[in-house]
Amino acid sequence: MGDITKRISRKNLNLDSTLPLTISAQYGLVDQRKFFDKQIASKKLENYLLLKNGEFAYNKSYSKDYPFGAIKRLNNYKLGVLSTLYIAFKPVSINTDYLEEYFDSTKWYKEIYKRATEGARNHGLLNISPQDFFELNLSIPNNRIEQERISKILKLLSLVITLQQRKLEQLKTIKQELIKRVFSNHNWETVRFKDIVQLNRGLTYHPSDITNNAGVRVLRSSNIQNSKLVYNHDDVFVKKNITDPQHSLRQYDILITAANGTVSLVGKHALYLYDDENQAGGFMILLHAKNLFFINCLLDSDWYKRQLARLITGGNGSIGNLKISDLQKTLVKIPKDSIQQSIGTTFYKLDQKIELKEKKVINLNNLKQFLLQNMFI
Repeated sequence: MGDITKRISRKNLNLDSTLPLTISAQYGLVDQRKFFDKQIASKKLENYLLLKNGEFAYNKSYSKDYPFGAIKRLNNYKLGVLSTLYIAFKPVSINTDYLEEYFDSTKWYKEIYKRATEGARNHGLLNISPQDFFELNLSIPNNRIEQERISKILKLLSLVITLQQRKLEQLKTIKQELIKRVFSNHNWETVRFKDIVQLNRGLTYHPSDITNNAGVRVLRSSNIQNSKLVYNHDDVFVKKNITDPQHSLRQYDILITAANGTVSLVGKHALYLYDDENQAGGFMILLHAKNLFFINCLLDSDWYKRQLARLITGGNGSIGNLKISDLQKTLVKIPKDSIQQSIGTTFYKLDQKIELKEKKVINLNNLKQFLLQNMFI
């Protein structure tokens, strides 16, 4: 490490910068005030490290996703300041873009591990000295042209990922704005929720009813993730002889969390897109309706959020609960049947586009991770 980089120890003595930086594993070196919504750094910044654009910093703080800390380059600002707890450095005999991509991989982890084992961790920081850090052994190609080629490939892929991520966020924003506009129509007919949906509570079962995955899958709150219904490796299966059709979701029915120890999870919902044998769990609500796609949109609206805020009981240590009887009594405005179908179909197609874009972003990120682990020795 010391052969290709040089430590930076310059201080901000002349207050050349008043921008306190922090390392975000996702966004790199960013403005601390915006990232935390407040300034964590001392107001006296003279003794902080002064970092220039293109220089690197190592944050020794570790986390579940970054067990050996994070190393990032200053890209977004001309100057910034960092706590002396960081180790700052600049490249001297290596392609800087290659070095940035290298530290996005995990290839340097084993070298940190050798010098900062589990027993040497203190107060959330890896106990590694600057001397040890600059003695890290990195395997890199000597050929600068090869370094440049590798970095260009990875930079291009990163750009594609960023563009696809922006498109994904735009689609999500469009959906939210459309939902607000659609459900702000006050000329629709007012009905009780029970007049347009059928609600049932899920199956109550005992530990002795549980069997292996040859039984019937029980759908629980953990199966609803990011408004999608997913199957998990730790799903519960019960014996078929205790199941009941009234607890079974049909394709495109909606599953709602009715009770949970985490109150914020109560009310979350998802369309059931599968066509498998199933039973909703006892803490869940099954929703069936004529225009399920429309109802699913309705449950994404501010109307539903207001009802949840009003109807959910519990919290402060007790289990949050949403009663079917309370939900049935709520008043809601709906358009005529043909418009419900049109709205529901439109949003269902939009959700499909969003899901495809999400899968594309995931696949691109997986590709980058594969390249990061295989293009570096």
